[in-house]
Amino acid sequence: MQQTKLVILSLFCWTTSLMAQTVADFENFGLQAGQFLNNADAEFFTSGNVLLPNDYDQEGGFWQGWAISADTNTTMPGFLNQYSAITGGGAEGSLTYAISYAFNPQNILLANEAVGAPVAGLYLTNTTYAYLGMRDGIGPAKAFGGPTGDDPDFLLLTIHGFRNGELTPDSVDFYLGDYRFANNDEDYLVDEWTWVDLTGLGNVDSLRFRITGSDVGEFGLNTPAYVCLDQIVTSDMPVSAQELLAEPSFRFWPNPAMDWLMVDWASAEDASMELLNAHGQVLRKWPLKHGQNTLPLTNLAAGSYYLRIPTAGQTMLQPLLKF
Repeated sequence: MQQTKLVILSLFCWTTSLMAQTVADFENFGLQAGQFLNNADAEFFTSGNVLLPNDYDQEGGFWQGWAISADTNTTMPGFLNQYSAITGGGAEGSLTYAISYAFNPQNILLANEAVGAPVAGLYLTNTTYAYLGMRDGIGPAKAFGGPTGDDPDFLLLTIHGFRNGELTPDSVDFYLGDYRFANNDEDYLVDEWTWVDLTGLGNVDSLRFRITGSDVGEFGLNTPAYVCLDQIVTSDMPVSAQELLAEPSFRFWPNPAMDWLMVDWASAEDASMELLNAHGQVLRKWPLKHGQNTLPLTNLAAGSYYLRIPTAGQTMLQPLLKF
């Protein structure tokens, strides 16, 4: 029994050593202090091996999903200051960070070698808008604790992992504000960058963020449902390790595509290919047979998509552009 434990431990350490790490720090956007981006040219923001979906309404100037920011305003309350972190900058003294409005669940997609590997973790904090809203109240949102300070208010971010389109068994909870303690001196609002370990989610190909809270009105959560994140560390599996797994591979063409797609599936075993949008939603599924497969793309809007093939050992993900 002892020998078996040693073998398992050795295999774990050997597998872990094969994994490099990549940090998504969002500095690649070249923002200056006070600037922000809420309109991604390719429907998502890319940094390191993560993709942050972004939808921008050109006519109304509205966005949803994720934005990139280097805003430093930590004093102005209200919606017009929605792009600023309460810390005044990024994690560990950096400038740039990402922001999500997670009133509805928002996804993060993994790319390249990070697909199907654990996410080591990330830094989280409040936006200035949410922090001051919880502290002082704003619009329909109440000040946390109420007039006496005894109201058990909270704002909770829950992070789920997805693997092959299915939720992983575990999730990670992070309280952006928590006033539920019997001793009011223990109540807090997060005002600094805090590291959150995500390895407990296991092997994932995407993450989902959802914010819930105690202050709920007729139209849902009253508290501004924003969160800032920075320095997402992905545990990447290098090519040498992928080759050791002996996973099947595939080729496809043309890319960009118009009305059809050819997929060459090398494995003798049948598989299923999924078409995902930038938010990680599965739009279509096709069966794959050994050899060449012709897949229709008719009635599919032009834009950026992903092709995903879930297998027993690894998920393969490749970008696709539709004209």
